[in-house]
Amino acid sequence: MSLAAQWRDARPKVAGLHLDSAACSRQSFAVIDAVAAHARHEAEVGGYVAAEAAAAVLDAGRAAVAALTGLDGADVVYTSGSLHSLDLLLGSWAGERTLACVPGEYGPNLAVMAANGFQVRALPVDGDGRVVVDEAAHQLAADPPALVHLTVLASHRGVAQPLAEMVAVCRAAGVPIVVDAAQGFGHLDCNVGADAIYSSSRKWLAGPRGVGFLAVRPELAGRLQRRLPPAAWDVPISVLQSFEHGEHNAATRLGYSVALGEYLAAGPELMRSRLAEVGRTSRLVLADVPGWRVVEAVDEPTAITTLEPTDGADPVAVRAWLIAERGIVTTACELARAPFEMTKPVLRISPHVDCTAEELEQFAAVLQEAP
Repeated sequence: MSLAAQWRDARPKVAGLHLDSAACSRQSFAVIDAVAAHARHEAEVGGYVAAEAAAAVLDAGRAAVAALTGLDGADVVYTSGSLHSLDLLLGSWAGERTLACVPGEYGPNLAVMAANGFQVRALPVDGDGRVVVDEAAHQLAADPPALVHLTVLASHRGVAQPLAEMVAVCRAAGVPIVVDAAQGFGHLDCNVGADAIYSSSRKWLAGPRGVGFLAVRPELAGRLQRRLPPAAWDVPISVLQSFEHGEHNAATRLGYSVALGEYLAAGPELMRSRLAEVGRTSRLVLADVPGWRVVEAVDEPTAITTLEPTDGADPVAVRAWLIAERGIVTTACELARAPFEMTKPVLRISPHVDCTAEELEQFAAVLQEAP
């Protein structure tokens, strides 16, 4: 059985057409059952006892993240999602608060950076918003910030950043690199030696909402200062351990662990290759739809495709119409998503490995009927 068929058969039948994995993928039966079973177990034996019983599965999830990022399971903590991860990390940074990122940085990330008092400067990019590595190397050598933050794959454009090359550049400059892999994890190769990396469960890994991870190398963790409990308190808890201290949804963490196991079982290289194939097919099918321009190059190795309106269509209204009238789920990316780069809203599709060419052709035909 093909990867596409296995992925589809492992999930409930979709009600319509789901082209929105960059927002929230469809969970498998196994993930749904694991979350429900843990909730039931909490009712039977108590929440804390159930969490203790699930410890081995949660550790397996950390080990899976470690395998996909090149870190160790002890370097991985669960969070409630990507923004939470970034806030934990930046809020604990004990050094100078300067940071370099791409001009097309995700708007909510910029808000977290500002809330934590970071001064942001722009990395050099080309016309597609991709980092120009040689220019970045010169910039970082001449005037290094405290941190580099690289969103390896944006949510408003399916352009993959040169992650491995930038990790090497940052290492040479002596600047830690923090990677936002919300769209990249499970989609692109993220095992390239980043100092810190974080992501959410609900996107390409197809886990539950409300959970994610943050992984930090010990060298960078040693430069963080514990916030809760305060660093001055003499309590035996590390900075990373403190990130997991407090209320959380153990069931969703368990579900994420199951989703990670399913992804590893399917084969990361095969998954990445299939996603790139789906993206290429999407762009070929949508290339000639009147009133829309495909933003990405055909062979961009991602499954995110953005469509820019050329005849005045409103992506927000089109998205709402597609859901209400045709049961097709997409995303409308408004300017706030990348406030220093976007000039007009776009419509985004992000099909997963189970999407077929026929479904993409169906979407292309329906899009021509949209108001």
